[in-house]
Amino acid sequence: MKNSSMGCVKMMVETNKPYLGMLLIQLIYAGMALLSKASITKGMNPYVFVVYRQALATLALFPFAFFLESKLPAKLTCKIFFKIFLVSAGITVSLNTYYLSLNYVTATLLVASANVIPALTFIFAVLFRIERVKIRKRHGLAKVIGSVVALAGAIVYMYVNGPPMFSASHSQVSNPNAKSDCAEGFLIMLVSNVSFALYLVGQDPIVKEYPALLRLTNLQCFCTCIQSAIWAVAMDRKPSTWTVGWGLNLISIAYCGVVVTAVTYWLRIWVVEKRGPVFVSAFTPMALLLTAIFSAIMWHQTFYWGSAGGAVLLVVGLYGVLWGKHEEGKLEMNTESEDTNDENKSKETREETV
Repeated sequence: MKNSSMGCVKMMVETNKPYLGMLLIQLIYAGMALLSKASITKGMNPYVFVVYRQALATLALFPFAFFLESKLPAKLTCKIFFKIFLVSAGITVSLNTYYLSLNYVTATLLVASANVIPALTFIFAVLFRIERVKIRKRHGLAKVIGSVVALAGAIVYMYVNGPPMFSASHSQVSNPNAKSDCAEGFLIMLVSNVSFALYLVGQDPIVKEYPALLRLTNLQCFCTCIQSAIWAVAMDRKPSTWTVGWGLNLISIAYCGVVVTAVTYWLRIWVVEKRGPVFVSAFTPMALLLTAIFSAIMWHQTFYWGSAGGAVLLVVGLYGVLWGKHEEGKLEMNTESEDTNDENKSKETREETV
């Protein structure tokens, strides 16, 4: 009886491992937003933060990239490296504007805005003719409507407050999103999300030319580190801005550079292998919920009903895009399977004729 109970527990743990893995990833992302917000609010230069983060990420990934993918037939030519360097500029712009926006917006708002990236990626993929829109098909219509709803949700979340869902502490200002409502913060977040969406679109041809994913990630971290260092020096030439110290700044940089990059990379690959990419994407809104909860606990930030409505629209729109992509993928797989069967039948017919 005892062995049977232990066996049931082990089976439950084994079955739910992908869910636990995705929960851990979203907790890590929520921690990244909160730690980064705390560090930059206390005076850490956001551009220097990115340089140190990407430098640590490069060092953390290098041993794995060198040893685990040393046998892969992916030759790094000057032409491919130049393309990687250009595509990495999307991450550079996205990261630098992401951390800069923390001077104007709350961590919760920044995480919420990131949920529009799948919709923006879809829009750019259509504009660059990487993806086609089949508006007469259910999956095509779902992707279009989902993109519009997600973008509408982001706007509602940022600009509509409404009554508070719960009261903030007396030390908290009446509207913690007051700074986040300004046009500057909104534009910086928009630039960050657009840059990352463009990077994802540009990633597709690079992966086909250089399929060693771990080495590719390591090279992109290195390129963004170099680009961000140039950016940081151009924006602020004071040597004192590069001082980190042994406090919160160092913890935040180490966490973002090592834990966020290395741990989430491996966890995501493992979950994709177990359950597929749609399963991974479906957990994206959870980081928003976790960040909102921790922000309320740690910083006594008030969450408003208007923001909650915007968050719901964001999630609905995101799942509309994901459902459309999932259905499209199934149709493509069925079409390929039918084509393969037709080819096999034709081959068998020719052999019988001979």
